[in-house]
Amino acid sequence: MSLSLLAFLSVLGAALVSLVVYALLEIERDADATRKGSQLFMGSGDFLVHWFMWVISPAERLALRFHATPDTFNFAGLACGLLSGILIAVGELPLAGWAIALGGVCDILDGRLARALRLDSLYGKFIDSTLDRFVEVFAFLGFAVYLRGFRHGPVVVASALAGSLLVSYTRARGESLGVVCKEGLMQRAERLVLTCLACLVDPALSAWRGWAPGTLLYWVLALIAVGTLATAVYRTVSISRQLRRQAASK
Repeated sequence: MSLSLLAFLSVLGAALVSLVVYALLEIERDADATRKGSQLFMGSGDFLVHWFMWVISPAERLALRFHATPDTFNFAGLACGLLSGILIAVGELPLAGWAIALGGVCDILDGRLARALRLDSLYGKFIDSTLDRFVEVFAFLGFAVYLRGFRHGPVVVASALAGSLLVSYTRARGESLGVVCKEGLMQRAERLVLTCLACLVDPALSAWRGWAPGTLLYWVLALIAVGTLATAVYRTVSISRQLRRQAASK
């Protein structure tokens, strides 16, 4: 058994144990997550969101104790994104998966620290969402390099990247016009979870099934491409209809 697979199974086992503990202790739901509302897998992952907030709460308390700022995690997440892209490009998928996971945790902590320290600002919202796009671009560029040997590999990666950016753009553009549309599949949380798991599982699964390395990753990215493009189309139609109704009612 490879070291990376052993590490993954160990973390998975610890996660499952903590899930059972969380459920049995009936710990109070996270107030911040409740206020924002769960969007993970269209809300079906609500329990998992609250469990995960509980799991990372010690890291949040530690960050507050050492007077870390939201920007500390903003730029740590950016560094993790750049590292994940490099690791993917050179074929170190398990390490890239952990870098993606760590970057995702940083992305959560920066917002939670901002709210805990009452530092919510337009600057914070701008830098957080903009750096998230940089992080995604870094990862997808790594995927393009890694999957260059697959037939249509770069096209699949480019489609997934384009769809991911369009999902974010349609929401941002809609909100700038006064229309909020957060619905749809393959939002940032889903993309992070899927790419992280694909990077962690692909080497072992490909070796077990006799597939070419990267096969699972290729199909996960194809799924992300379809899901994100469908979400972007859905949001475009939904926001357009709302804007038309607003114009007609004036």
